Amino acid sequence: MSLLTNVMDHSLDDGYAEAAARKKAEGAGGLPKTLRAKLGLAAGLVLAALVVTVGAAQARVAAPVVAKEREELIDRIDRETEAADKLESSVDALRDDVSTRQREALKSGDGDQAELMGLLSGATEVRGPGVKLVVDDAKEASTGGDGDPRETAGFSDTGRVRDRDMQRVVNGLWASGAEAVSVNGQRLTALSAIRAAGEAILVDNKPLVPPYTVLAVGDGKRLSTRFQNSADGLYLHALQENFGIRTAISVEGGLRLPAAPSVIVRTAQPRTEKGTS
Repeated sequence: MSLLTNVMDHSLDDGYAEAAARKKAEGAGGLPKTLRAKLGLAAGLVLAALVVTVGAAQARVAAPVVAKEREELIDRIDRETEAADKLESSVDALRDDVSTRQREALKSGDGDQAELMGLLSGATEVRGPGVKLVVDDAKEASTGGDGDPRETAGFSDTGRVRDRDMQRVVNGLWASGAEAVSVNGQRLTALSAIRAAGEAILVDNKPLVPPYTVLAVGDGKRLSTRFQNSADGLYLHALQENFGIRTAISVEGGLRLPAAPSVIVRTAQPRTEKGTS
C-alpha cells in the first residue's frame, strides 16, 4: 500500500525534474559551453537546413518532369488501347464476313442436301420442337464468394458441375437423337470442344456461367425418354441424388438455336490411283 500511495502522491514529473536538476549541477545539460562546441552546433544546423532546402528545390524542379512523363505514358496507353480496339473490331468484322461466305457456300448446293449440310455443320439457325435441360451446381456450392459458386471455398468439388459432366450430357443428347444442340446459347458442331479452365467451363473457348441451359432439337418426348434412360441420363441422375446437382428437363414445342459463330468448311476429293493397269 505504501508503494501505491507513493506513486499516487509523487508523479513522474518530479523524477524528471530531479534528473534535469542533477544534470544541470554536473554541467552535462543545456547548450554547449565552449565556443568551439557552439560553432559545431551552428554548423550542423546550417548543414541540415541546406540539405532540406536542396532536397525541396530538386523535388520542385523534378515535379513537372515527372508529371509530364506520366501524362505522356497515359496518352501512349490510350492510343495503344484505341488501336487494339480498332484491330479487334476489324478482326470481328472479317470473322463475320468469312462466316457469312461459308454459310453461303454451304447453301449453294442443291435442295435438301444443302439444307442437311447446313444443319449438321451448324451453319444455319434451327427451329423446332425438342428438349430443354437445365443443369446447375449444388445449392451448397453457391453460398460464398458474393454468390459466385466459382469463388466458394471449403465445398467439395463434387458439388459443382464439371466439364466432363457437360460432355456426357451433350453426348447423351446426341446419342438419343438430337439434331442440333446448344449450351447457354452456344451452338455446338462436330468440331466443338467442352473444356475446363480452372473452375470455369468453356465451350469453344468461351466461358459459361451456371446454370447451364442445354437446348436440343428433335422429337421432344422420344428424345427426353431416351436420354433419361440412357447411361448418360442415369449418370446425371446419380449426380443429382448423390451430390445435389440440380437438374430439370422439359419437352418444348418450339426451340430456336442460333447458327454457330464460326464455321470451318473443309472439302475432300477422292484420291486417284496412278500407275495401275
